[in-house]
Amino acid sequence: MLKIITRSLWSNPVAGRRMMSHDIPQNLSGKVAIVTASTDGIGLAAAEALGQRGAHVVVSSRRQANVDKAVSLLRSKDIKVIGTTCNVGKAEDRDKLINMTIEQCGGVDILVSNAAVNPFFGNILESTEEVWNKILGVNVTASFLLTKLAVPHMEKRGGGSVVIVSSVAGYQPMQGLGPYSVSKTALLGLTRALAPDLAHSNIRINCVAPGIIKTRFSAALWENEGVLEEFLKQTSIKRLGQPEDIGGVIAFLCSDEALYITGETITVTGGMNCRL
Repeated sequence: MLKIITRSLWSNPVAGRRMMSHDIPQNLSGKVAIVTASTDGIGLAAAEALGQRGAHVVVSSRRQANVDKAVSLLRSKDIKVIGTTCNVGKAEDRDKLINMTIEQCGGVDILVSNAAVNPFFGNILESTEEVWNKILGVNVTASFLLTKLAVPHMEKRGGGSVVIVSSVAGYQPMQGLGPYSVSKTALLGLTRALAPDLAHSNIRINCVAPGIIKTRFSAALWENEGVLEEFLKQTSIKRLGQPEDIGGVIAFLCSDEALYITGETITVTGGMNCRL
C-alpha cells in the first residue's frame, strides 16, 4: 500500500502539497475583492488566495501599521492590492471602505466579511447587554450592512459574490464563548435569508464555517495542549487547520466554478460533526 501511495505522489507531484502560485488558475482576473479584517489569519489568507487568482484585493484592519504590513507582504507576492483602516462597527468606516474601493478600483465584485470580535469569556448568564451589543453589532449587523452597501455596485457590474465567515461554534457552541457562538449561528441564518433576494441581482452569497484554525484570534483554543487534544478528538484529520485551508475555499466560492452555489455554508473543520 505504501508503495502505491508513493508511486502516486511521484507520478502526480501536485498531490500531497499545496498548489504553487504558478499552478493556480487566474479565474478571478478583472475582479475586485474587498476582504475585511484581512491583515492576519483567515482574512489575510483569503486576500492572498483571491489575489493569486487574479483579483485586485482591498484589505482592511483597524490599525494602519497592520494594513501597511499586509499590503507590503501581498505586493511582494505580485498581488494587486490596496488597503485602508476600517472598523466595520462604524458606519463612517464602512462607507470609506466601499467608496475608496470604487474610486481606486472602479467597482466591487466580491465581498468577504471576515471581521469579528469576542470581548467576553465565561458563563453566558454573566454576559452584559453591552457585550451582546458589541458582538452582534460587529459580527452580524456589520456583515449585513456591508453587504447592503456593496450590492448596488455589484449590480452595476452584472453580479457578484459575498462570502461570510462564520465558525464551527455556530453549530456547536463553545464553552465560555456563548454570545460569540450565537453570533456565528446568526450568520448561517443571514446567509440563507439574503440568498433569494440577492439572486435576483445575480449575486451569490455563501458562508464558510471554519473549525479550529491556527490563528492569533483562536490562540486560546490551541495553545493549551489539553484543550487542543479535546478538540482534535472530534476531528477526522488530526491536525489544526491552517488559514490557507479556509482561504482556498473562499476563493472557490467566489469563482465561476461555484456559480450554482448560493445560500450554503461550507464547513471546513477537519471532519468535526456539524449539525444544528
